[in-house]
Amino acid sequence: MSSASDPHIPVLLGPLLRAVAPVRGTWVDGTFGAGGYARGLLAQGADRVIGIDRDPAVFAMAAVWAGEYGDRLRLEQGTFSDLDKLAGEPVDGVVLDLGVSSMQLDQAERGFSFMRDGPLDMRMGGDGPTAADLLNTAPEQVIADVLYLYGEERASRRIAKAIVAARPLSRTGQLSDIVSGCLPRPKPGHSHPSTRTFQAIRIWVNDEFGQLVAGLAAAERALRPGGQLAVVSFHSLEDRIVKRFMQARSNSAGGSSRYAPEVAQDAPAFTLPFRRAIGPDEGEMAANPRARSALLRVGIRSSAPAGRIDAAALGLPVLPERRA
Repeated sequence: MSSASDPHIPVLLGPLLRAVAPVRGTWVDGTFGAGGYARGLLAQGADRVIGIDRDPAVFAMAAVWAGEYGDRLRLEQGTFSDLDKLAGEPVDGVVLDLGVSSMQLDQAERGFSFMRDGPLDMRMGGDGPTAADLLNTAPEQVIADVLYLYGEERASRRIAKAIVAARPLSRTGQLSDIVSGCLPRPKPGHSHPSTRTFQAIRIWVNDEFGQLVAGLAAAERALRPGGQLAVVSFHSLEDRIVKRFMQARSNSAGGSSRYAPEVAQDAPAFTLPFRRAIGPDEGEMAANPRARSALLRVGIRSSAPAGRIDAAALGLPVLPERRA
């Protein structure tokens, strides 16, 4: 289990462990981070955990404690969209904790936070274009689409215009000031004006929605019959994709008309043990504000073959330039 000294508190760990109990066999922690879920699973009886993360920095941090688990913990650098290949074997469970971790936000040099000035980077894995690269070269309309589709920012056009006018951008503080200048001062208790913009750009830089859809498909391929998929999401766009995936792959989406022709469906790849998503209780929200918006969804793998995933049907936001 995680201790009070951990830099990242795993959200919904208790509800997750209760939801998938009894914990047995081999699990994949596809978003290893500070290792909170991995340690929780090992403590609750998992034989082995394969920890996967695209951020090489997490493995250096884990070096001080990972050895105590011996061969019960195996670490692999990569993206969870390849988790079935990285695992290399059928597994009994997969857990995914979506979004950015608090330890990444706390590192100003990573460029994720509008609260700490640093290079405008936002890459989780250290490869590919940075946020500055994209913002300094993309057309204004593309930036506006990113802010609107990935961050649900209603002032997306105004902010995109201001970003283009201020180019070149190189610092998170510079971007935050631009966004704040486009929006009214927040009321007490409301989120920072830059929240949605930074979320959208981070998702864009790391292709998080594309990775999520591919990761859900990889989990379906990796799980043995009876294996469990547990996904923790932090905003409505992520949760919509996860919810629709689980509904579609369990043939429980509903909404069909008796007058419409029947559409052939794959055999259900999952059953859903809970009718609704599981959220935090008041105690967890008080102890960890990051948990406030978190939702956990769980699916149990059937013996049906892995099927095809229709990304469009999952509500995946797609930039106009990528729709072709």
